[in-house]
Amino acid sequence: MAEPLPPTRSRIPGSGLAKGLAVTLRTMTKKTVTAQYPDAQPELPPRSRGVIGLFEENCTVCMLCARECPDWCIYIDSHKETVPPAAPGGRERSRNVLDRFAIDFSLCMYCGICIEVCPFDALFWSPEFEYAETDIHELTHERDKLREWMWTVPAPPALDPGAEEPKELAAARKTADKLAAEAATAAEAAELAARTAEQAAQPEPPAGGTTTTTGPTTAETTGTTSGTTTDATSGTPEPSKPSDPRDGAS
Repeated sequence: MAEPLPPTRSRIPGSGLAKGLAVTLRTMTKKTVTAQYPDAQPELPPRSRGVIGLFEENCTVCMLCARECPDWCIYIDSHKETVPPAAPGGRERSRNVLDRFAIDFSLCMYCGICIEVCPFDALFWSPEFEYAETDIHELTHERDKLREWMWTVPAPPALDPGAEEPKELAAARKTADKLAAEAATAAEAAELAARTAEQAAQPEPPAGGTTTTTGPTTAETTGTTSGTTTDATSGTPEPSKPSDPRDGAS
Protein backbone atom coordinates (compact mmCIF):
# COMPACT_ATOMS: atom_id res chain seq x y z
CA MET A 1 0.00 0.00 0.00
CA ALA A 2 1.43 3.40 -1.03
CA GLU A 3 2.49 5.82 1.65
CA PRO A 4 0.41 9.00 1.93
CA LEU A 5 2.05 12.20 0.56
CA PRO A 6 3.29 14.75 3.09
CA PRO A 7 1.02 17.71 3.54
CA THR A 8 1.94 20.72 1.36
CA ARG A 9 2.73 24.08 2.83
CA SER A 10 0.20 26.75 2.38
CA ARG A 11 1.68 29.60 0.27
CA ILE A 12 1.33 33.13 1.51
CA PRO A 13 -0.61 35.20 -0.97
CA GLY A 14 1.65 37.63 -2.81
CA SER A 15 4.94 35.91 -1.90
CA GLY A 16 5.95 35.55 -5.57
CA LEU A 17 5.29 39.23 -6.20
CA ALA A 18 7.41 40.16 -3.19
CA LYS A 19 10.33 38.05 -4.45
CA GLY A 20 10.15 39.65 -7.86
CA LEU A 21 10.11 43.13 -6.39
CA ALA A 22 13.11 42.21 -4.22
CA VAL A 23 15.09 41.19 -7.30
CA THR A 24 14.12 44.44 -9.01
CA LEU A 25 15.20 46.52 -6.03
CA ARG A 26 18.57 44.73 -5.82
CA THR A 27 19.18 45.32 -9.52
CA MET A 28 18.24 48.99 -9.31
CA THR A 29 20.80 49.62 -6.60
CA LYS A 30 23.69 48.08 -8.57
CA LYS A 31 25.95 50.09 -10.88
CA THR A 32 25.06 49.83 -14.55
CA VAL A 33 27.43 47.93 -16.89
CA THR A 34 25.90 49.04 -20.18
CA ALA A 35 28.51 50.30 -22.67
CA GLN A 36 27.36 53.53 -24.25
CA TYR A 37 28.14 52.65 -27.86
CA PRO A 38 29.37 54.39 -30.03
CA ASP A 39 30.85 56.75 -27.43
CA ALA A 40 32.48 53.77 -25.72
CA GLN A 41 34.00 51.22 -28.10
CA PRO A 42 33.60 47.57 -27.07
CA GLU A 43 36.66 45.49 -26.25
CA LEU A 44 36.36 42.64 -28.72
CA PRO A 45 38.48 39.48 -28.62
CA PRO A 46 41.16 39.31 -31.32
CA ARG A 47 39.43 36.43 -33.14
CA SER A 48 36.09 38.18 -33.49
CA ARG A 49 34.28 37.60 -36.77
CA GLY A 50 33.72 41.14 -37.99
CA VAL A 51 34.68 41.30 -41.66
CA ILE A 52 36.82 39.28 -44.08
CA GLY A 53 40.09 40.65 -45.44
CA LEU A 54 41.75 39.53 -48.68
CA PHE A 55 45.52 39.08 -49.10
CA GLU A 56 45.50 39.25 -52.87
CA GLU A 57 49.10 38.11 -53.42
CA ASN A 58 48.31 34.67 -51.96
CA CYS A 59 45.18 34.06 -54.03
CA THR A 60 45.68 31.53 -56.84
CA VAL A 61 42.06 31.64 -58.10
CA CYS A 62 41.49 28.03 -57.09
CA MET A 63 37.78 28.83 -56.49
CA LEU A 64 37.60 26.66 -53.36
CA CYS A 65 36.15 29.47 -51.24
CA ALA A 66 33.45 30.25 -53.80
CA ARG A 67 32.49 26.58 -54.22
CA GLU A 68 32.34 25.85 -50.49
CA CYS A 69 30.43 29.00 -49.52
CA PRO A 70 26.92 27.88 -48.42
CA ASP A 71 25.42 31.29 -49.31
CA TRP A 72 27.15 31.72 -52.67
CA CYS A 73 28.14 35.25 -51.73
CA ILE A 74 31.69 35.16 -53.15
CA TYR A 75 32.21 36.28 -56.74
CA ILE A 76 35.52 35.58 -58.52
CA ASP A 77 36.56 36.40 -62.10
CA SER A 78 39.93 35.62 -63.65
CA HIS A 79 41.76 35.05 -66.90
CA LYS A 80 44.78 33.00 -68.00
CA GLU A 81 48.16 34.39 -68.97
CA THR A 82 51.16 32.67 -70.53
CA VAL A 83 54.36 32.84 -68.53
CA PRO A 84 57.66 32.60 -70.46
CA PRO A 85 60.05 29.79 -69.51
CA ALA A 86 62.22 30.42 -66.49
CA ALA A 87 65.31 28.89 -68.15
CA PRO A 88 66.39 28.61 -71.78
CA GLY A 89 64.95 25.54 -73.40
CA GLY A 90 62.03 25.33 -70.98
CA ARG A 91 58.37 25.34 -71.86
CA GLU A 92 55.85 28.10 -71.36
CA ARG A 93 53.33 27.86 -68.55
CA SER A 94 49.91 29.36 -67.98
CA ARG A 95 48.65 30.87 -64.73
CA ASN A 96 45.41 32.38 -63.50
CA VAL A 97 45.29 36.13 -62.95
CA LEU A 98 42.68 37.52 -60.56
CA ASP A 99 40.33 40.09 -62.11
CA ARG A 100 37.61 40.34 -59.48
CA PHE A 101 37.15 39.12 -55.92
CA ALA A 102 34.02 40.34 -54.14
CA ILE A 103 32.04 39.29 -51.07
CA ASP A 104 28.41 40.25 -50.54
CA PHE A 105 28.14 40.79 -46.79
CA SER A 106 24.38 41.22 -47.03
CA LEU A 107 24.26 37.45 -47.75
CA CYS A 108 27.25 36.30 -45.71
CA MET A 109 26.37 34.45 -42.51
CA TYR A 110 29.95 34.63 -41.11
CA CYS A 111 30.42 30.89 -40.90
CA GLY A 112 34.15 31.14 -41.77
CA ILE A 113 34.15 28.17 -44.15
CA CYS A 114 35.86 30.19 -46.89
CA ILE A 115 38.71 31.08 -44.55
CA GLU A 116 39.13 27.49 -43.37
CA VAL A 117 39.20 25.91 -46.84
CA CYS A 118 41.60 28.44 -48.40
CA PRO A 119 44.82 26.43 -48.93
CA PHE A 120 47.06 29.49 -49.44
CA ASP A 121 46.00 31.75 -46.53
CA ALA A 122 44.46 34.48 -48.68
CA LEU A 123 41.44 35.21 -46.42
CA PHE A 124 41.55 36.41 -42.81
CA TRP A 125 39.09 37.48 -40.12
CA SER A 126 39.17 41.08 -38.95
CA PRO A 127 37.40 42.25 -35.76
CA GLU A 128 36.13 45.40 -37.51
CA PHE A 129 32.34 45.49 -37.66
CA GLU A 130 31.48 49.15 -38.33
CA TYR A 131 30.68 48.98 -42.04
CA ALA A 132 26.90 49.40 -42.04
CA GLU A 133 25.47 51.08 -45.15
CA THR A 134 22.17 52.73 -46.02
CA ASP A 135 22.24 51.05 -49.45
CA ILE A 136 22.37 47.26 -49.56
CA HIS A 137 24.44 47.35 -52.73
CA GLU A 138 27.28 49.01 -50.82
CA LEU A 139 27.69 45.84 -48.72
CA THR A 140 29.31 44.08 -51.68
CA HIS A 141 33.01 44.70 -51.06
CA GLU A 142 35.29 44.43 -54.05
CA ARG A 143 38.92 43.29 -53.81
CA ASP A 144 40.26 46.82 -53.19
CA LYS A 145 37.96 47.20 -50.19
CA LEU A 146 38.74 43.69 -48.98
CA ARG A 147 42.46 44.48 -49.20
CA GLU A 148 41.98 47.52 -46.98
CA TRP A 149 40.52 45.29 -44.26
CA MET A 150 43.84 43.40 -44.15
CA TRP A 151 45.39 46.34 -42.27
CA THR A 152 42.97 45.69 -39.39
CA VAL A 153 43.70 41.96 -39.09
CA PRO A 154 45.43 41.29 -35.72
CA ALA A 155 48.75 39.51 -35.55
CA PRO A 156 48.57 35.74 -35.09
CA PRO A 157 49.24 34.34 -31.61
CA ALA A 158 52.78 33.43 -30.69
CA LEU A 159 53.92 29.93 -31.57
CA ASP A 160 55.04 27.32 -29.09
CA PRO A 161 58.75 27.93 -28.31
CA GLY A 162 59.45 24.24 -28.82
CA ALA A 163 57.59 24.02 -32.13
CA GLU A 164 59.34 23.60 -35.45
CA GLU A 165 59.99 26.76 -37.42
CA PRO A 166 57.44 27.31 -40.22
CA LYS A 167 58.78 26.44 -43.63
CA GLU A 168 57.75 29.85 -44.99
CA LEU A 169 60.01 31.60 -42.46
CA ALA A 170 62.87 29.21 -43.17
CA ALA A 171 62.59 29.83 -46.93
CA ALA A 172 62.38 33.59 -46.42
CA ARG A 173 65.42 33.58 -44.13
CA LYS A 174 67.39 31.47 -46.62
CA THR A 175 66.57 33.91 -49.41
CA ALA A 176 67.51 36.89 -47.24
CA ASP A 177 70.86 35.31 -46.30
CA LYS A 178 71.59 34.59 -49.97
CA LEU A 179 70.83 38.17 -50.98
CA ALA A 180 72.99 39.50 -48.14
CA ALA A 181 75.90 37.30 -49.23
CA GLU A 182 75.56 38.47 -52.85
CA ALA A 183 75.49 42.10 -51.70
CA ALA A 184 78.63 41.58 -49.59
CA THR A 185 80.42 39.96 -52.56
CA ALA A 186 79.44 42.84 -54.82
CA ALA A 187 80.70 45.37 -52.26
CA GLU A 188 84.07 43.59 -51.98
CA ALA A 189 84.40 43.50 -55.77
CA ALA A 190 83.62 47.22 -56.01
CA GLU A 191 86.16 48.02 -53.29
CA LEU A 192 88.84 45.94 -55.06
CA ALA A 193 88.10 47.68 -58.36
CA ALA A 194 88.39 51.09 -56.67
CA ARG A 195 91.77 50.16 -55.17
CA THR A 196 93.03 48.92 -58.55
CA ALA A 197 91.92 52.13 -60.25
CA GLU A 198 93.60 54.22 -57.52
CA GLN A 199 96.89 52.35 -57.95
CA ALA A 200 96.73 52.73 -61.72
CA ALA A 201 96.23 56.49 -61.37
CA GLN A 202 99.48 56.96 -59.36
CA PRO A 203 102.50 58.37 -61.40
CA GLU A 204 105.18 55.86 -62.44
CA PRO A 205 108.93 56.39 -61.55
CA PRO A 206 111.21 57.82 -64.32
CA ALA A 207 112.83 55.42 -66.77
CA GLY A 208 116.42 54.20 -66.28
CA GLY A 209 116.13 53.50 -62.60
CA THR A 210 117.86 56.76 -61.57
CA THR A 211 116.70 58.68 -58.59
CA THR A 212 117.33 62.27 -57.70
CA THR A 213 118.30 63.06 -54.16
CA THR A 214 118.84 66.39 -52.52
CA GLY A 215 121.02 67.28 -49.58
CA PRO A 216 124.62 66.67 -48.59
CA THR A 217 126.54 63.67 -49.84
CA THR A 218 127.68 60.86 -47.67
CA ALA A 219 131.25 62.07 -47.80
CA GLU A 220 132.46 63.83 -44.70
CA THR A 221 132.87 67.55 -45.02
CA THR A 222 135.48 68.93 -42.66
CA GLY A 223 135.96 72.51 -41.74
CA THR A 224 137.93 74.31 -39.04
CA THR A 225 135.74 76.61 -37.03
CA SER A 226 136.90 77.49 -33.56
CA GLY A 227 139.01 74.39 -33.45
CA THR A 228 136.20 71.92 -34.28
CA THR A 229 135.33 69.66 -37.24
CA THR A 230 131.85 68.92 -38.46
CA ASP A 231 130.67 65.53 -39.71
CA ALA A 232 128.29 66.11 -42.60
CA THR A 233 126.60 62.78 -42.17
CA SER A 234 125.69 63.26 -38.53
CA GLY A 235 125.75 67.03 -38.28
CA THR A 236 127.42 66.96 -34.81
CA PRO A 237 130.67 68.88 -34.15
CA GLU A 238 133.75 66.91 -33.11
CA PRO A 239 136.72 68.38 -31.18
CA SER A 240 139.89 68.85 -33.26
CA LYS A 241 143.11 67.08 -32.30
CA PRO A 242 145.93 69.28 -30.85
CA SER A 243 148.94 69.79 -33.14
CA ASP A 244 152.12 67.92 -32.33
CA PRO A 245 155.10 70.31 -31.54
CA ARG A 246 157.47 67.78 -33.01
CA ASP A 247 155.99 68.40 -36.44
CA GLY A 248 157.49 71.89 -36.57
CA ALA A 249 160.86 70.74 -35.29
CA SER A 250 161.30 68.30 -38.05
